[in-house]
Amino acid sequence: MFSTQDTLVQRIHRELLDHNDEELELELSEDGHDLNALFDEHAPDGSEKEIRRLYFSELFRLQGELVKLQSWVVKTGHKVVILFEGRDAAGKGGVIKRITQRLNPRVCRVAALPAPNDRERTQWYFQRYVSHLPAAGEIVLFDRSWYNRAGVEQVMGFCTDDQYEEFFRTVPEFERMLARSGIQLIKYWFSISDQEQHLRFLSRIHDPLKQWKLSPMDLESRRRWEAYTKAKEIMLERTHISEAPWWVVHADDKKKARLNCIHHLLGQMPYEEVELPTIELPQRVRQEDYSRSPTPPELIVPQLY
Repeated sequence: MFSTQDTLVQRIHRELLDHNDEELELELSEDGHDLNALFDEHAPDGSEKEIRRLYFSELFRLQGELVKLQSWVVKTGHKVVILFEGRDAAGKGGVIKRITQRLNPRVCRVAALPAPNDRERTQWYFQRYVSHLPAAGEIVLFDRSWYNRAGVEQVMGFCTDDQYEEFFRTVPEFERMLARSGIQLIKYWFSISDQEQHLRFLSRIHDPLKQWKLSPMDLESRRRWEAYTKAKEIMLERTHISEAPWWVVHADDKKKARLNCIHHLLGQMPYEEVELPTIELPQRVRQEDYSRSPTPPELIVPQLY
């Protein structure tokens, strides 16, 4: 699969660099740094530094648009559900993080449900997802969703054939019900190649900060790659409806996938900039008889840094 061992080492190095960039994203935006001060603005076109600089610049621009979208959703009472599906290590979590990074968690929240418990397994299949649906002025991002039944549950044998077929009979009507109730449903599938997933799994194995992302289910998905491919193809074919079509994001390049998905998402809603009221900081009220009590030394965290 790889021409030399050096190729694999270089690829893992790029994965580690991408992880470091995630922290840099926060520092750049929160501390008001100038992008050109951190990346060589004279670097030749196509260089790694220039590509990274352009990525950060465009990401921050799109996140600014997401803030405008959020204000419009709140003002209009729009209700949005966004599903993120795809293979393990396809980059769903990275995109979700970039979407929510600058937004109000009371307006835009993430639903990442664990495996159903014994009680939930006896409920109507969609029941535990319904409680996470948005009210007016809210956006909900599902990090995996009810489409677990069409993917992992079917491939791993966690549902019966009858349950699998019932899902396909029910889900189009369920999603049409959401649309009729005023909920806009947007569905993304993140697509990566066999080789790219293999490399990302290897990078997680070698990165102690990411090893927690590798579950036994993830490792089993590598062995059953072809079964997951077939399940995905059936799912897209049988659940692509006009009220809630599927959108496929090519995700072999993580950074491009993030930008492409956010740009596309912004284009799915007719938002416009909302004029916000001018904010004035009030003067502090001072009382003559007030004096601040000293903090007991035993309560103070030691200042080691």
